[in-house]
Amino acid sequence: MAAPVLRWLCPGRCWAFARIGGCSCHGRGVPTASTSSGKRGQSSVARQSLITAQEPRKGDREWAAVVGLEIHAQISSNSKLFSGSQVHFAAPPNSLVSFFDASLPGTLPVLNRRCVEAAVMTGLALDCRINKKSLFDRKHYFYADLPAGYQITQQRLPIAVDGSLAYSVCVGKKLGQAVTRTVRVRQIQLEQDSGKSLHDDLRSQTLVDLNRAEGQLRVDANISVHHPGEPLGVRTEVKNLNSARFLARAIDYEIQRQISELENGGEILNETRSFDYKLGCTVPMRDKEGKQDYRFMPEPNLPPLLLYDSASLPAGADPQQVINIDRIREQLPELPSVTREKLVRRYGMLPEHSFALLNEVGLLEFFQNVMKETRAEPKKVASWVLNTFLGFLKQQNLAVSESPVTPSALAELLNLVERKAISSSAAKQVFEELWRSEGKTPAQIVAEKQLELMQDDEALEQLCRATMEAHPQVVMDLKKGNPRAINKLIGLVRKATLGRADPTAIKEVLERQLSG
Repeated sequence: MAAPVLRWLCPGRCWAFARIGGCSCHGRGVPTASTSSGKRGQSSVARQSLITAQEPRKGDREWAAVVGLEIHAQISSNSKLFSGSQVHFAAPPNSLVSFFDASLPGTLPVLNRRCVEAAVMTGLALDCRINKKSLFDRKHYFYADLPAGYQITQQRLPIAVDGSLAYSVCVGKKLGQAVTRTVRVRQIQLEQDSGKSLHDDLRSQTLVDLNRAEGQLRVDANISVHHPGEPLGVRTEVKNLNSARFLARAIDYEIQRQISELENGGEILNETRSFDYKLGCTVPMRDKEGKQDYRFMPEPNLPPLLLYDSASLPAGADPQQVINIDRIREQLPELPSVTREKLVRRYGMLPEHSFALLNEVGLLEFFQNVMKETRAEPKKVASWVLNTFLGFLKQQNLAVSESPVTPSALAELLNLVERKAISSSAAKQVFEELWRSEGKTPAQIVAEKQLELMQDDEALEQLCRATMEAHPQVVMDLKKGNPRAINKLIGLVRKATLGRADPTAIKEVLERQLSG
């Protein structure tokens, strides 16, 4: 109860569909998190069959879908939004409840400064206009986990409005091209969290935990479909989606369900639905025909929230008593879009590589630490980090911080390749040994396994000559213009050297001997 929550509203965005009834792919901007939350008023429903993809039919009319997201995000704070009770995940039920949280008569809300600063920072990060004056409202409804009978929110004049979030999706046959899209943010508001209802079906009773309701994130998706150029369709709301994967699946299913319903002569009800992740479909919870009147009214126990910038800050104001928007702007960390642009500009890497480095926690820092200690080209370093290193992490389901290979070790390995002390194939063997044998250096592994490249040019010349004499037919094929023959000879020489000869050097020697 009274846990700090940011409510982030994204107005509907439209996507066009070339056909109906199938599983169409489309871009959408979605938040990521993995949490759980309680669901209210959800009744058991009959199993519904999934909509399956169909082949396009001649004459099908085009459809467009509009999706708006309402995102409830937990603020990282030590105490609740309107009380001094601590915030602690998985605490025993009702162990972190103040008199205000329990809605005892005479208790008053006290606004958490940290939560206001976090809301301002979020608004700035999402390119919102920060309102220097915002208001709190009471939203009235009755439910057991809301003992006051109302929820404190910001309905009329929220703390931030009119923002946008740019995101990129990879397109093309090999997903090698990044396309930037933008989603609008209508408003960000501070909102009191309700409690959590725990339904005990065995005892036919419901218990209430007033510590807090949710983990980190919850999303409600509002979805409708229509023909382009016609009025928007009736929308449904899919409630309490708690992961990006479930959000995407729910949106995809609901769009196709509505299209199929309309094409078969049915109608879309303005209703609330939930997503059954086991069946992969949405199911009805309750209709909205008798829409509840929340009887919004100004919160009488909280004055208007006043914020300042450097120009409007009162002279002699105590910094602890006011919130300076410009000061929070200065503390804003570098945004991912800016970091990606810098990576592309500084290292010349592909845009999709910059996304991959930022999508894995700690991977960018790992890459940058390798770059500090190696002379290898940035593109080569990125390739090793994103392919070899990240591949090993994924195989063993490890985080970057759990890797047995340090940035210094990888940098040393790449330096050995760069100065041609070992071949690229030998470097892969060294990396595998580094992963298994924590504590050894690349140089020690190279010495133990005798993986050094041959440095004796005369010995390499003799090996190449002996190989050609032993395989005259391959040499004949090469002279006849067979391009694969040179690779055959290179492979034979490398086999004779136990992989210690550089393929490029072998090719140069062979070509010189053939032309001599």
